[in-house]
Amino acid sequence: MHDIAKILSDLSHVYAQSVARLREDIARFAEGGALPPPSRRHDGSYCYPELRIRLASEPDNVSTGRSFGRLTQRGTYACTVTRPDLFADYLAEQLELICGGYDVSVTVAASRQEIPFPYVLDGASAAQIGKVTPQELARHFPATELAHIGDEIADGDYVIGDGPLPLSLFDGLRTDFSLARLAHYTGTRADDFQKYVLFTNYHRYVDEFVDWAGRQLGEGHHVALSGAGGLYLDAHTEDARARLSDTAWRRHQMPAYHLIAPDKSGITLVNIGVGPSNAKTICDHLAVLRPEAWLMIGHCGGLRPTQKIGDYVLAHAYLRDDHVLDPVLPPEIPIPAIAEVQVALAQAAEMVSGSGGADLKTRMRTGTIVTTDDRNWELRLSQTGKRLSLSRAVGIDMESATIAAQGYRFRVPYGTLLCVSDKPIHGEIKLPGQANRFYEEAIAGHLAIGTTTCALLKAQGARLHSRKLRAFNEPPFR
Repeated sequence: MHDIAKILSDLSHVYAQSVARLREDIARFAEGGALPPPSRRHDGSYCYPELRIRLASEPDNVSTGRSFGRLTQRGTYACTVTRPDLFADYLAEQLELICGGYDVSVTVAASRQEIPFPYVLDGASAAQIGKVTPQELARHFPATELAHIGDEIADGDYVIGDGPLPLSLFDGLRTDFSLARLAHYTGTRADDFQKYVLFTNYHRYVDEFVDWAGRQLGEGHHVALSGAGGLYLDAHTEDARARLSDTAWRRHQMPAYHLIAPDKSGITLVNIGVGPSNAKTICDHLAVLRPEAWLMIGHCGGLRPTQKIGDYVLAHAYLRDDHVLDPVLPPEIPIPAIAEVQVALAQAAEMVSGSGGADLKTRMRTGTIVTTDDRNWELRLSQTGKRLSLSRAVGIDMESATIAAQGYRFRVPYGTLLCVSDKPIHGEIKLPGQANRFYEEAIAGHLAIGTTTCALLKAQGARLHSRKLRAFNEPPFR
């Protein structure tokens, strides 16, 4: 019987030792120019801990119904780990499944993958280095080598050779790279991100979410609301949007807001702005946190004459004209709808709207969403109109297919529920007065569907993770 707590403790011990050693040596160098001992770069002194799992015999490969926590062949599986404290619950879940289902040996030791110095310099440590430049530090300490950071495992481009099989989609180096980027783009700590993520493309959803989240504090298991610009509330608050910082948008490209639960089962909202580049970027980095699901709750252009401003579109397919992922996920690869998410979104729409069946169908269309990389797609309608018609599309935006494709790529359940904000093909364009009325009437209900969907998905537990997202030779960890 494996002691999971001991394994996690060993990971934390090796990681803490490496970080402390690297910080101490950097501080000595900054103070008086003392160079680190040459052995430091060769004996694992600055390295991430490595988790190794060895299966000595061939597994029987009987279906368990699970999409993760499975070993498919005999051999050694390994990955480096960063921030064991941040990933403790995730690691424990994966280890319990594998150690409980297979006769394996588990070891923890220092790896040979070094921790780059930027990832250990927190506020206090960074202040100690004074006027020492990053270039000077890079001559003597491990630096960020982009050639060693990538998504080859997630994209199926890795070559095993004589080494161990991958245990997870992301190693310590790739994870640290994204943790730093998340703080930069969203203005919040990686520690505050929750397991259920809502993406939006309009700031007014932020106001509504912050107001709603402030009212949840003290009413259930949520303990705090944090966000970009220094927002932090830990008690029931009415009109919480009044606490928002007006500088968040200027300082952070994609500000995030977190309704925090102790077990991270709360909800994170990220305002990703407009365009597939932002959508790809945020998913690249959020994926390392292994969220349970992410959903796009934003606006779209309606493409059908019967649609009205404020109607909903539940995406069940995507026409990927965003092109931002074409090199790693060709557009001919189908992005399937995730049944568990689709059902939850439809059920939430019924619960929030108070209508169902034929009545709900008059307000919510199910169909294909086109995601384009051309903000002025209307100007080329004479060239693209036939393609839109052939796709049977009911809505068009600039983010949803990118987010769904990234969910498919990184094995994160995904879904899309959009709200029609205009109908350019049919002469209903956005005008200031109409926009204000639309926002006031539609946003609260739309966001409520998103948050209700998160609650429904949470109730599903492990059933949410569909096997349709798993590749042929999949790493065991979710």
